[in-house]
Amino acid sequence: MKAVQIMGFGTADVLRINDVDRPAPGAGEVLVSVGATSVNGHDVIVRSGEVKMMSGRRFPIGVGLDFAGTVAATGAGVESYRVGDRVWGMVHPRQRHSVAGAAEYVVVSANRVAHAPADLSSVEAASLVVAGATALIALRDSVHLADGERVLVRGAAGGVGTAAVQLAHSMGGHVTALARDRHAGLLTDLGADEVLDYGSTTSDQIGPFDVIVDTVGSELNCYRSRLAKGGRMVTVGLSASALGAIAASSVHGSRRIRTFSANPETSVLRDVADLVTSGSLRPVVDSVYPLADIATAHQAFERGGVVGKHVVTVPRSSV
Repeated sequence: MKAVQIMGFGTADVLRINDVDRPAPGAGEVLVSVGATSVNGHDVIVRSGEVKMMSGRRFPIGVGLDFAGTVAATGAGVESYRVGDRVWGMVHPRQRHSVAGAAEYVVVSANRVAHAPADLSSVEAASLVVAGATALIALRDSVHLADGERVLVRGAAGGVGTAAVQLAHSMGGHVTALARDRHAGLLTDLGADEVLDYGSTTSDQIGPFDVIVDTVGSELNCYRSRLAKGGRMVTVGLSASALGAIAASSVHGSRRIRTFSANPETSVLRDVADLVTSGSLRPVVDSVYPLADIATAHQAFERGGVVGKHVVTVPRSSV
C-alpha cells in the first residue's frame, strides 16, 4: 500500500509516498481503509523536527494525525465495529508511528475511533476530527464555558477556530471572532456575534472577555490581560514563547493560561458526531488535495490564511 512518510526533518520536501506492507490489526485494534486525512499543526511540527523528544529521530515517521474511512478488518476482542462501518479517528499524537493517517490503511486501537456522522463525506469528516475535538475539549472541559459568557476566539478562521466559533455559539456564548476582515461573512454565518479584523485590532482595544480561546500562540500575556475577573483562557497554539507565557501565568488563579494536547478517544469523537448530527457543528473545508500533492498541502498550511481545513484524499493506488 501507499503511505506518506517523513524521511528526514525539514521542509515539506522531506515527505515521501512510499510502498509499505499493509498492516494487520492486533487484539483490540481496527484496520481502517482511509478515505481522507487533514493537515494539522502537529504534522508540520513533527516534520520540521521541533519535537524530536516526542517523535524520535528514527525514520521513517508516519504523517497524518487524523483520518476518516471505513473499517477494513478488526482484531480479536473488537465488538463495536464491523467491516464496512464508516469511522473517524486519530493516531496517538504522543507516540511514534511509521504509518499514520496519510496512508491507504492505518491500524489504531479501537478506543481511538468512533462511528462517523452518516451525512458527512470522508473529506468533511476528516476536516472535523482534530478541529472539532480540540474546540470541544477547550470550551467544555478546559474553560467550562457557561451560557451568556463573552467569548473571544483568536485565529477564528482556521480549523479549530471555525469549530470553536460554532460550539461557543451553540453553548450560549456571545462570540467575538478575531480573524481577517474578509472572513467576516463566513464567521457571522457560523455564529459569531462580532468579527474583528486582527490586522487593525490590538488587544488593548477589546474586551473584557469571560473566555478566550487562542489558536495562534503569540502575545498571550497581552490577551490574558483582557480577561474579566474570573475569566479563563486556553491556547492550542503552542510555541516556545507560548510555553513561557503559560508557565508565567500560573500564579493568576482562574486567569492563568491553560493548554492541553488534544488526544480524543471514542467518547469525545462520539460527542463531536452528536454535535454534527444536531446541527451545532458543520465542516469548513478550505481546499482538497490528492495524496500525491500532500507536500503542496503542507506548504499551503504553512503559508497561513486558511479558512477551515486543508484536506488530503486517499484513493486506492493513488500514486
